[in-house]
Amino acid sequence: MKFGKLPTYEKIVNYLKTKNRTKHLLLGNGFSISYDASIFSYNALNTFIENTDDDLLKELFKIINTKNFETIMQELNNFASIATIFTSDRTLVNKIKQTIEKLQINLIDAIKALHPEHVFKITEEQSENCSKFLNDYLLNNGSVFSTNYDLLLYWVLMRNNCEKAIDGFGRDLLNYSNEFVPDWEPEYSADLIWGINKDEQSIYYLHGALLLFDTGINVIKEVYDGDYLLENIKTRMNNGDYPIFVTAGNAMEKLNHITHNQYLTYCYDKLSSIQGSLITFGFSFGENDDHIIEAINKALKKSFNNKLWSVYIGVYNENDLKHIEKIKEKIKCKVNIWNAKTVKIWE
Repeated sequence: MKFGKLPTYEKIVNYLKTKNRTKHLLLGNGFSISYDASIFSYNALNTFIENTDDDLLKELFKIINTKNFETIMQELNNFASIATIFTSDRTLVNKIKQTIEKLQINLIDAIKALHPEHVFKITEEQSENCSKFLNDYLLNNGSVFSTNYDLLLYWVLMRNNCEKAIDGFGRDLLNYSNEFVPDWEPEYSADLIWGINKDEQSIYYLHGALLLFDTGINVIKEVYDGDYLLENIKTRMNNGDYPIFVTAGNAMEKLNHITHNQYLTYCYDKLSSIQGSLITFGFSFGENDDHIIEAINKALKKSFNNKLWSVYIGVYNENDLKHIEKIKEKIKCKVNIWNAKTVKIWE
């Protein structure tokens, strides 16, 4: 099928309504790019790194000749494995691993520096339009999954008080007691801790996000206290804390990172058990995304009445269409492709 002949977003949504089928949403980097391509793209991040004072990272980008952080980290991981075999000198291997960690930190720093300063940089109209798009899923028993690290999704949900947008975080009651105490006043934790509201959770950050931190005991969410949320995150990062952030190279490395974190594992398992239909927007299904395809295929294996029936993949152009046509057999259910340009999330 030609790109110009693909069905519109409205058409597929209306079709799913006739089937009375629950729909879920998977957002990729295209969601953020559709807000501002000059900020949320690998090219923009690459430009930031090219301007860094770290000469080693600059040389790596030149030698590997790519603008994809994941590819560079995959190359470095492969190099570290090879070096382990050919040399007993741990100095080289450790230097490679330190460079991988430095690249991950620079990726986070780049997003932090390029990110809109605060929620009100998004206009009220943009925020309301995006909220309306998201609520069509959330208010109809659907879930929203995101592989993005930025704050756009969180900001929109927070600013518009989306009542069904539950990310699983809440304040822990610190002075609970079975005994009656006169004039008892509840005391709650300062941190927003994940798990308290996970049974009602509908928002899932599959690869982590800038606002999520692992303390080693709990997964916490940075509190929005009236100041700029990004400023609070910067303070944490300046103190040496870095967000939960899946920046490993290939799909296996990403999945390994996911399974070693309780929050990420829970989100991944939820994607693996969705029912009805899944609509994707801005998600490329690249070669490093096979772990997402694996989760989708797990959802297909549920009981007849409670399984995932179909996937609707949004594409932006002819090249995207050709790519999805090439890889769609990896997904073991009916794959439908739609024109992503026909939905204006921010307009």
